[in-house]
Amino acid sequence: MSETRIEISDLVIRYGEATAVNGVSFTVGPGEHLTLLGPSGCGKTTTLRAIAGLEVPTSGSIRVDGTAMFDSARGINVATEDRGVSMVFQSYAVWPHMTVFDNVAYGLRVRQQSRAEIKANVERALDLVQMRHLADRGASKLSGGQQQRVALARAIAFSPTVVLFDEPLSNLDAKLRAEMRVELRELQRRLGITSVYVTHDQEEALAISDRVIVMNVGVIEQIGTPEQIYNRPKSRFVADFVGSANLIKGRVTGPGAFEAEGGVVLKTVGAASGHEVAVRTAYIDLVPQPGDNQLPGTVRQRLFHGDFVQYIVECACGRLIVRRPPVNLLNEGAPVTLSFSPEHTVLLEG
Repeated sequence: MSETRIEISDLVIRYGEATAVNGVSFTVGPGEHLTLLGPSGCGKTTTLRAIAGLEVPTSGSIRVDGTAMFDSARGINVATEDRGVSMVFQSYAVWPHMTVFDNVAYGLRVRQQSRAEIKANVERALDLVQMRHLADRGASKLSGGQQQRVALARAIAFSPTVVLFDEPLSNLDAKLRAEMRVELRELQRRLGITSVYVTHDQEEALAISDRVIVMNVGVIEQIGTPEQIYNRPKSRFVADFVGSANLIKGRVTGPGAFEAEGGVVLKTVGAASGHEVAVRTAYIDLVPQPGDNQLPGTVRQRLFHGDFVQYIVECACGRLIVRRPPVNLLNEGAPVTLSFSPEHTVLLEG
């Protein structure tokens, strides 16, 4: 089997004078769950719709299993229904006048499968999303989570090569969204589905992805595993958009050495040049720890968030945010020593 299931090369999509996607290239391997992450207007959904054939790119190429689905240089643009891909939409797109069974069967009937094949494939798909007992229920009588399961069953019923997800959980409440993430990830792994997933929710992207592509204003800022994106952000945008980070200004004074504003010298990892370091709020201790980066400071504010407590600490290089477990609480005005390791002090590219 090829190591690449989807290949996007130099994709450009323009609407008049506006460029929505500007020279994007990436690959997706067989069975991989890749997430396009970014704020509204960054080009992630437009890229996804181009893979599905719902948008016509200005230039570039899209290949699925080695076959060109779009190629501007060769004049190729395969119709959506002939691409072997399926899509799950944010709005579910479940037909309220149909039963659950008929919703899932719709694409199979369009493909002119036999009655026996349709019954077998619908039941298999509904079993996978634990909805077979509701096969005869009208879709209008389903909850939001149940409708999303129907949409997912419909997407996988015809065993597509690729499944595309356009913010499929954003309409669900927070608790159900967290539960559906686990179910979706388990189903994707069990079936070996190759999938491209779009979201603006960085917590969701980190939780369910094999790799994440962070996009901004139509270009790719960084590609990596969730751990790489979180622990080694390359740019200010990635550090600021994914997770919670302190951005400290200063200058490089030597290999692995950074002088922050206020004269504090920090040991760092990352790019060879730059004017900022990122330190994740979760990686700072408030008591002295063995290591190189130690900063005396004073707690100026304490905010209780339930699962964690957020402290705003005044130190020589400015105000830093620290998130700690809600135990051994420190009072506002308390003196502290901020401790964080060089491996968590990441020099960002200039």
